[in-house]
Amino acid sequence: MDGARLMNAAVALRIPPARLVEHCDSVSFCFSKGLGAPVGALVGGSKDFIGEAWRLRKALGGGMRQAGVLAAAALVGLAEAEEVLPRDHENAQRFAKGLQDLASPICSVDPATVETNMVLVQVAGLPPSELCQRLQAVSAEEVAQTGRAVRVLLFPWTEQSVRAVWHRDVSAQDTELALKKWEFVLRQLRP
Repeated sequence: MDGARLMNAAVALRIPPARLVEHCDSVSFCFSKGLGAPVGALVGGSKDFIGEAWRLRKALGGGMRQAGVLAAAALVGLAEAEEVLPRDHENAQRFAKGLQDLASPICSVDPATVETNMVLVQVAGLPPSELCQRLQAVSAEEVAQTGRAVRVLLFPWTEQSVRAVWHRDVSAQDTELALKKWEFVLRQLRP
């Protein structure tokens, strides 16, 4: 199992991560996706599987010296997951509801589909890449109208959607600022 988002799923479902992977032969788990560590991953499986993975890692030159500092960040992420991840999920839900309330013909989202820290926004009337550029740009007009310079960083997900992802460094206040930025951009796009 690719467990990149394992902790987000476990928290959203309110079950231990071990239960999600109990029928898997092996699992990889990323500490940087959701848990906030700068890098790091682990792999789990049978003793023989781990032995072979260890051998291949050494044969391919994998390994790091002085990795304790990075491991410490992963431990903090694990220790705080049950507190931090629900907050990320709540911020994503708050954003989805706020974007839906804007009732824009350009952007639509169904808050009922937001289960974790990711929001998929459907985009109509312009390429998602253009929407992303507008959300990242800051103009004097924006600062004059809103009193703030806000950049929302996201990327096109498909030809008709963008994906927004929340993490431990995005607060409820940041979420509100992002919504105001979307509102400003959508207002600029009205004919």
